[in-house]
Amino acid sequence: MHQPAGVHQQWIAEKMEDAPEAQQRMAEILGWVSASYPELTAVVKWNQPMFVLEYPFIMGFSVASKHVSVTPEKDTLDAFREQVEAAGYTHSKMLFRIPFNKEVNYELLGAMIERNMENRRGSTKFWR
Repeated sequence: MHQPAGVHQQWIAEKMEDAPEAQQRMAEILGWVSASYPELTAVVKWNQPMFVLEYPFIMGFSVASKHVSVTPEKDTLDAFREQVEAAGYTHSKMLFRIPFNKEVNYELLGAMIERNMENRRGSTKFWR
């Protein structure tokens, strides 16, 4: 398993101390993103681990009792909504949920990250 970036490791240790299953899943996902996309910067904003490309937002994560929520921005989620549903994930307008009892579809996660990187590169705005 890849290790999350330092700022994300610290967030996991501080915020998820009493939730080992959530800790493990979040560390797994954040570590994968950090290792797969080293050009992204790991940050914590609004008390949530996120990745940015220079300045613009690329993807954010949060955790609940039974799932990790992934926020790729609405535009990207709309573009991948069918794949999200096919993976068996539930979603709202702005995020989708990866239950702890389901495998992480890293191919889907990577495609969303790459789309956001392509569309956001050079942007001076944090949000789309």
